[in-house]
Amino acid sequence: MKRIAHAAHWGVFDVVVDNGAIVAIEPFAGDPAPPQMIAAVRDWLDPAVRIRQPMVRKGWLEGERRLGSGSARGHEAFVAVDWEEATRLVAGEIDRVRSERGNDAIFGGSYGWGGSGRFHHAQSQVRRLLNLTGGYTGHVDTYSVGAGAVIARHVLGDDAAYYGRATGLDTVARHSEILLVFGSLAPRTAQVESGGIARHTLEENLRRIRDAGVRVVLVSPRRDDIPDWVGAEWWPIAPGTDTALLLALAGEIVAAGHHDADFLSRCCTGGDTFCGYLAGGGDGVPKTATWASAITGLGADDIRALAADIARKRTFITMSWSLQRAQHGEQPWWAAIALAAVAGQIGLPGGGVTFGVASTGGVGAPQSLVRPPSLPQGTKPNRSFIPVARIADMLLKPGEPFTYDGHAYVYPDVRMLYWAGGNPFHHHQDLARLERAWARPETIVVQDLVWSATARRADIVLPVCSSLERNDIAGSRRSDHILAMHQAVAPMFGSRSDYDMVRHVASHLGLEAAFSEGRDEMDWIRHLYEVTRADAHERNVCELPDFETFWQAGRVAVPTRGNVVHLETFRQQPEAHPLNTESGKILLTSATLAAAGYADCPPHAAWLPKAETLASSARERHPFHLITPQPDGRLHSQLDFGHVSQGHKTAGRETLMLNAGDAARLGLVDGDTALVANDRGRCLAGVRVSDDVRPGVAVLPTGAWYAPFEGGGEPVDIAGNPNVLTQDIPSSAFSQGCSAHTCLVSITRYDGNAPKPQFVAAAE
Repeated sequence: MKRIAHAAHWGVFDVVVDNGAIVAIEPFAGDPAPPQMIAAVRDWLDPAVRIRQPMVRKGWLEGERRLGSGSARGHEAFVAVDWEEATRLVAGEIDRVRSERGNDAIFGGSYGWGGSGRFHHAQSQVRRLLNLTGGYTGHVDTYSVGAGAVIARHVLGDDAAYYGRATGLDTVARHSEILLVFGSLAPRTAQVESGGIARHTLEENLRRIRDAGVRVVLVSPRRDDIPDWVGAEWWPIAPGTDTALLLALAGEIVAAGHHDADFLSRCCTGGDTFCGYLAGGGDGVPKTATWASAITGLGADDIRALAADIARKRTFITMSWSLQRAQHGEQPWWAAIALAAVAGQIGLPGGGVTFGVASTGGVGAPQSLVRPPSLPQGTKPNRSFIPVARIADMLLKPGEPFTYDGHAYVYPDVRMLYWAGGNPFHHHQDLARLERAWARPETIVVQDLVWSATARRADIVLPVCSSLERNDIAGSRRSDHILAMHQAVAPMFGSRSDYDMVRHVASHLGLEAAFSEGRDEMDWIRHLYEVTRADAHERNVCELPDFETFWQAGRVAVPTRGNVVHLETFRQQPEAHPLNTESGKILLTSATLAAAGYADCPPHAAWLPKAETLASSARERHPFHLITPQPDGRLHSQLDFGHVSQGHKTAGRETLMLNAGDAARLGLVDGDTALVANDRGRCLAGVRVSDDVRPGVAVLPTGAWYAPFEGGGEPVDIAGNPNVLTQDIPSSAFSQGCSAHTCLVSITRYDGNAPKPQFVAAAE
């Protein structure tokens, strides 16, 4: 029996192996709050769901490779081939498409949290290969932070405020008097971190905040978006109306003459225009507490009192990433920046605003001073790209124009998708529309270890092994450790590592030497560590141990920077420390957006009604606002088949949480099955009744494996995937982010006989 150091998105652990089999998973002793998901990692080795050998769709193999010929994807049998044939076919398609259509016609690199290892990082491996072939169409931004990233970079000049390099909860505990939580500070999202995380510190910091007597106000449709022991006030806001509340808080401060005119003059551009809008300029509607109360469902007196407190007390605002995943998703983030600026809180200890605290485990925690290891992708020879959430638009609208970040572009005519490390039939919106778009390309290649919905809709499927079956190295800018990921067991069936399979494809293209640089797996891991080690030495950050010492120990702590005050030096000397914005200052009004004239993203933060909310006419047919948070028992769709995820299901399907009063009116009780529907699709979910959710709101976590069932008429997803219901529309013409949280549904009792979802390798 031996212990093997390893890591995953959920943390650090030791794998206990006996006679080649995993007998236990033991979390890192130095982690103050190891998450439950660590226990699920051994489920990656479940043979029932694994892809056992390279597979090719029968019709494609027989020559069906014309544009729009993919309607059989997901319905047709696969044919087994060996690795030599599979990689030859992939290389041949890359060569054919780039020769016939150019490299813009290949969409590559995928998207998603394919693995915490930085060497076998699927996206990096594929992009490295495709850059050597002449380039590809890629994506910018993420589904997590699409609209917010674009507006934050535009208004503040960089990604620090939303990427874990701004004020953290340690500073809040020391200096803040009020903590405004818009969205969530929940352990369910803080348990994960891209690149792994050794110490989960959210709950430690929340206890410090509670013990310091900080007033915590949770603004969310869910009371359980923060642990109950924090003692937060719950403001059960109507979904999609946070912008109205933020604007009213700012409006009340300005109307009372309590705004920081000096900060607005020295550090901001367009403050007068924005304050004029708050007073009713432009639309004739003053942004008052009474106005916001009618929109948000919150008390006007409570809003006025909070505004007065913000003006005189040190206040920190944290905005979840989820808030900007909506139509006009730029506005709540921009309004939060504007409120913090109006109150003069930005750049003060314990004041200001940060985005995404606890959206992952490293945001809001002390910041690593060491640059993490990462596989170099090389230089991308071509410029073709799309905003990440516009994949279906790209496939359905080749040659049509789109805008992004104030510039105009054209969608490429993509004929081949090389997808690795992601599952768009989990994270994309309006899956029926994605199905139609998915049929258009001539060839789709998917690298995966299990038969996900995306793998089942491929032409060529390449079975990759899990991280437990290979060596790797982990780390991120939001983690205080670099982590060794030792191989625990042999690769299952005929699976290969991402590196080995992509290297094999490269060899068929005559690019093996350039791709591998003569290094095998351990050579690369050693090289990536040594690059990080040399950089830390050259910048005089720290002296990391040599590779052998690190590899044997399994992990090494790296120095971090805590008690950060974001934009402190800028506040003190804005002329000497300008921001990377159009004016060098915080943009409360944008000349770029004024010139662009986008109706859905005006030149300052503004209230814009959405297509589907509790206040819209669409509620007459679909009375519930659906929100789709991250699940407790998995990361996105990863390990949905695992025992931890399955333990959170209800009636064998994803759990739908409803307010007790709503459930009673619908005749639903705990354990019932509900049909959730709108004009885009239908799904089944198991009911859980709770007082922790606002009336009129339905909560259905994202990530259930898409499983459409067509027996008995109109298709219905039997697993409870909410993206059969969500809208595939851009947040705005400025960011083109996703709008998952702009969604109304109807809910009825289901007494039919649709089967429960099954996780089996049926495609073989």
